[in-house]
Amino acid sequence: MIEFYPWIKLVHMYAALSSGAFFALRALALLAGMRWPRAAAVRYLSYSVDTVLLTAALMLLTILPAGMFANGWLLVKIGFVACYVVLGIAAFRPRRTTAARAILAGAALLCFLQVYGIARMHHPLGLLLYLAP
Repeated sequence: MIEFYPWIKLVHMYAALSSGAFFALRALALLAGMRWPRAAAVRYLSYSVDTVLLTAALMLLTILPAGMFANGWLLVKIGFVACYVVLGIAAFRPRRTTAARAILAGAALLCFLQVYGIARMHHPLGLLLYLAP
């Protein structure tokens, strides 16, 4: 299965970037008062991208050696992914004020950026490494 690693990683990377960009686009449109971000077809497209992302992630997890995750970066990344999902769901809930929706969406996007940084650096601090002395 290791021979498929480059392709699976590429699918995972593009699905991750697509998921984040699509979330940001939907959040901005929702903040602008548009209705299409809550449409069934848009939600199902989002679910499909996230399913591809999760499937590729699980495939990579089974391919890669366990020693690669020894410093705990993957566990921290999964924690930030969970926060991203929870904050994203909360941002799209009806009956939220625009300010609350903006704060939740912004926090979700910050979690997404941290997930990206952790994935790129294979370090639990991710983008926060740039702030460390």
